[in-house]
Amino acid sequence: MAIEIGQKAPEFTLHDSDKNKVSLADYKGKNVVLIFFPQSFTGVCTKELCSLRDNIALYNNSNAQVFGISVDSVFTLGKFKEEQKLNFPLLSDFNKEVSTAYEAIYSDWILDMKGVSKRSAFVIDKEGIVKYAEVLESAGDLPNFDAVQQTLALLN
Repeated sequence: MAIEIGQKAPEFTLHDSDKNKVSLADYKGKNVVLIFFPQSFTGVCTKELCSLRDNIALYNNSNAQVFGISVDSVFTLGKFKEEQKLNFPLLSDFNKEVSTAYEAIYSDWILDMKGVSKRSAFVIDKEGIVKYAEVLESAGDLPNFDAVQQTLALLN
């Protein structure tokens, strides 16, 4: 069953690219934007995350914490974050549990890869309730960041 607006966001704890544990529960009282992406170092993912980097002030001004999530290892994410100078945490869902909980996972992807995060965007409010959910079937498409921003504006 897909994540729906108005439901409690599935809780999680993942390691970031600095190997620290990060839990959604730690951000109660702050809006959270989760951006699931298929793989580091690919063209569309790099474009998407660099766009977030370049517009991070919009999210900061909305009292929102942005997280990028993929099934890449913490080591891969660390290198990607460093090379792209990303200014928000990247979380490793290497075990695919969070992507599965958010129903943002491909069973089959390119080159016979299985269990890769679908490009998705979720906005979670200060109380942990999902206020925006977009899961894209095509990895070549980008989330509607205008709709993400509009949702955040309504929360403040």
